[in-house]
Amino acid sequence: MAVTLEEAPWLGWILVKALMRFAFMVANNLVAISSYICYLIVLQPLRVLDMVEWGDDIKTITNDEAVMLVNHQATGDVCTLMMCLQDKELVVAQMMWLMDHIFKYTNFGIVSLIHGDFFIRQGKSHREQQLLLLKKHLEKNYRSRDRKWIVLFPEGGFLRKRRETSQTFAKKNNLPFLTHVTLPRIGATKIILNVLVARQENGSPAGGDAREFDSKPKGLQWIIDTTIAYPKAEPIDIQTWILGYRKPTVTHVHYRIFPIKDVPLETDELSDWLYQRFIEKEDLLSHFYETGAFPPPKGHKEAVSREMTLSNTWIFLIQSFAFLSGYMWYNIFQYFYHCLF
Repeated sequence: MAVTLEEAPWLGWILVKALMRFAFMVANNLVAISSYICYLIVLQPLRVLDMVEWGDDIKTITNDEAVMLVNHQATGDVCTLMMCLQDKELVVAQMMWLMDHIFKYTNFGIVSLIHGDFFIRQGKSHREQQLLLLKKHLEKNYRSRDRKWIVLFPEGGFLRKRRETSQTFAKKNNLPFLTHVTLPRIGATKIILNVLVARQENGSPAGGDAREFDSKPKGLQWIIDTTIAYPKAEPIDIQTWILGYRKPTVTHVHYRIFPIKDVPLETDELSDWLYQRFIEKEDLLSHFYETGAFPPPKGHKEAVSREMTLSNTWIFLIQSFAFLSGYMWYNIFQYFYHCLF
C-alpha cells in the first residue's frame, strides 16, 4: 500500500514508538526477571520464617480456594488477567497457572517454574500422561506452597486455532455450534476438582454458598467462570501489548461465581456442566459484541460495570525498583568477580 507524504510522519512516529516500547520490554525482562531470581535465591532461607469488570465481585472470595475457567482468544489474555488480579489482595502471589508447555521456553518460563506453575503438553498422545503429571503436581505443590487460586483455559488453545475443529466435533455429536468460544476439554478440570475438593462424610463436595461468604470450609470452594471480551471481537495479542501499535481500547471481563457444592464431579455430569458454561459464554459474548455491554443478571433490568484502574504511581515504583535492583545485582556480581579473578 502506497504511503502519502501526509501519512509519512504518522507512520514514522508509530515505528519509533514501537521500537522504543520493544527496547523497554527487552530491557525490563533482562533486568526484572534476573533481579527476581536473585532476590529469590538470597531470601530463600526466610521462607521458614483501563479495564472494566462485570458480574460477581470476586474480591469477596480472595481468601478462599478457587478455580478460574477462562476463555482463550490470544496471548494477551494472560496479561489481561494479571492486570485484573493486581487489586485482588494476595491472589497473584498465591496463584497457580496451567499453561501450554511452549511457554516454558519463553522469557518468563523460569519465573513460572520457580513459582510452581504447571506446563501442560497438548495432543492426544500426551493426554493421559499429562493428566497424571498434573495430579502429582497438584498433590505436591498446591497446598505446600499455600496456593489459593488456579487459572485454567479449558478450551486448550486459542479460539482462532481451535474453532473449526470444535465446530466439526459439535456437529458430529449434536452439540451447539459456537462461534465466539470453543467446546472445552474436561480432563484438567476433572483432575483439579478430584484432587482439591474437600469431601463431606457422605462423599458429597464441601463448598461455600454464594450467599454465605463467611462460611469457609477447607478445600476448593468456588468456580469463577471468567469471560474476557475485546471490543469488535479483536483480541489483544502479546505483540500489541509490547509494541502498542493499536489504538487504546477498553478490555471487559465478566465474572460469575459458582459454589463448588453446585458443581458435579462425575465425568458425564461435569462435562455437561462445563459445556453449559461455555454455551453461556457464547451468549454473553454475542450480546457484548452487539451492544457493547454484557447482559444483566437474571432478575435485574441492567448490568452494572465496575471500572478497574491501576495506580500509575505504583507501576512507576515497581518498574523503578526492578531497574535499580538490576543495577544493584550487577555491581554485586562484578564485585565478587573481581574478588575471585
